[in-house]
Formats: sequence, C-alpha cells, structure tokens
Amino acid sequence: MFDNKSQGRQPVSELGEFGLIKHLTKHFKIKQQTTAKGVGDDAAVLNQETGYQTLLTTDMLVEGVHFDLSYMPLKHLGYKAVIVNLSDVYAMNANAEQITVSIAISNRFPIEAVEELYAGIKTACEMYNVDLVGGDTTSSTSGLIISITAIGKAKAEDVVYRNGAKPNDLVVVSGDIGAAYLGLQVLEREKQVFLVNPKAQPDLEPYSYLVERQLKPEARKDVVELLKGLGVKPTSMIDISDGLSSEILHICDQSKVGCKIFEERIPLDPQFISTCEEFKLEATTIAMSGGEDYELLFTIPIEDHDKIKGNPHLTVIGHIADVSEGVNLITRANAQVPIIAKGWNNLSADEEE
Repeated sequence: MFDNKSQGRQPVSELGEFGLIKHLTKHFKIKQQTTAKGVGDDAAVLNQETGYQTLLTTDMLVEGVHFDLSYMPLKHLGYKAVIVNLSDVYAMNANAEQITVSIAISNRFPIEAVEELYAGIKTACEMYNVDLVGGDTTSSTSGLIISITAIGKAKAEDVVYRNGAKPNDLVVVSGDIGAAYLGLQVLEREKQVFLVNPKAQPDLEPYSYLVERQLKPEARKDVVELLKGLGVKPTSMIDISDGLSSEILHICDQSKVGCKIFEERIPLDPQFISTCEEFKLEATTIAMSGGEDYELLFTIPIEDHDKIKGNPHLTVIGHIADVSEGVNLITRANAQVPIIAKGWNNLSADEEE
C-alpha cells in the first residue's frame, strides 16, 4: 500500500508533521457526495442536505489503558479505532460518512509502524465506505494515542436516541455478546505465559472467534440496514461498548422506564461458553459486564415482533416495564436480580461509575 523505499526504520522526524500527514493520507480516495473537501486544507468541507441531520462522535484510545501493543497489531488497532466510532453512529440509526484521525506518537514509532496503523484505518474506511477528511499528528512522551471523530448523517425523523423506550417494548440485541472480553482474557493469559517463557508459542486456534472479536470487531451497519428493510424503527438504541448491564441501564435511565432481561435469552457463542468453563468464569456475568462487543442493543414496539421473529441476527432478550418495577435480570431459576453496572469504566480500575 505504501511506497516507502527505505531500508530499516525511518524516523518520523524526517518527514515532519505535514509531510507525514500527506504521506499517510495520499492513498485515501473520496467516496461520499457530502465530502466537498477532505485532507489538505485548514478544515474539511461537508455539503448539507435539507431534511437531514449531521451526527458527530469521538473516541480516544490510549496505549496502556485501551490497548496493549504486545498483542494488538498496529493494523488491527487502526481498524478497531475506526470501528468503535462508526458503531456510535450506527447506534443512532444513522449512516457514517466521514472520519478525522488524530494521533500522538513517541519516537519509538518509525514511519513504517505508523503506516501499519493507517493501513488498518484505510481498510476500515473501504469496508464501511467512509472518507478520511482530516485530523492531526503530534508527539507523545507516553506511547501512542489515537483519537477518531466520526461524522454521520440521517433524516431527522430516522434518528434514534436512548430516551424513547416505552413499557411493553421488546428489548433486542444483535449478534452474540461477551466474546470480546473473553478474547482479552485469553490474550492476557498468553502474554503472561510469554513473559515467563519467551520461547513459548501461543495456541490461539481454539479461541479464534474470541480473539477476533477483541482484536478486529465489526460495527453493525448491517443491522441498521436490516431494520430499515424490515420497516422497523427502534424506539431507543445504544451500542454495547461498556457491557450489556451498563447499556440497558443507560436506556432505562434516560427513558425513565424499568425492564426485565431474561438470562436464558442472552445470545452466547459456543466457543464463549466452553472458554468460560475453562477459565472457571460465570458466563452470564461475563456477558452482562464484558463490553467491547459493539453489538446493537435496542427496543422496538411489541407490534413489530413478527417482523424480526426468527431473524438469525437478532434476539429478543426481554421487555421494557414501568419504572417502578426496576431494572432486573430474570435468572434461569426464575429469580429476579437487580441489574447493576459492572462494565468498563476507563476512569476507574475498580468499578463502574
């Protein structure tokens, strides 16, 4: 992809900030009609369409907090950094069209390493049909920091917020959950083995799905398109980045409702179940609190049940109740347990806010 002809490691300082940006972005092509001007000026220029709304979201990933380069390839990191932002746009029932990328890098990263990062970003842009339209680069004294802003578009009447759930709405989740967190546990275990014995070769084949969910997640643009095709507009929606428990509490808090989630209905991959048994972890706890699945959690009117019934991408896991009933998990033993947030909180190592 990149035509760097140098041998060995080329310092970033040889190109400078603007030279580096030009070098890294020259292979990105404009695809969206709303992109009037991308990289190369003081600001990107985007066209507006009457009746549409623009959505903006941003996420920052910090080395040592959000990722560990001992097992996260830079190309995968670039891809994932885009995905986590696009997922937020799709969680508003919108279409992502542009991104900006800002990075802070230390002098331990040569140009070849930054090229790998941008190769992953470019792959994500191509897969999800979004344009890179700007960003920034600067130096860092504490490793790699990457911040991406995603820009999306939707008709005003199509945008879905977290505050629209109503009693008797069905609670639906896409895909399966919990696998990304368990993939992280597998990678962390193998890292510890390597630190003790650097000659040890990890065998990740039995955990391939879990590791892929951690290192190369996908945003559920397809679910947004599927729902539109089925004629279903969610009443509320959120993506599962911090864990199912945290996300359903966000919806219930902002919608001023309660809900019941049924343990037996939570979709779990067979590899996830067997690995939980191996690690002696309780599968439901991991599924509720794991995070980084980037699946969509949403509510729909009960009248729309027949439209999604039997769809392999969607699972009804519960229903919305009156706020007085609280937010509860109904166990397989038919016990009612209050749901509390135990998902990822990047400002605290101990507990969710």
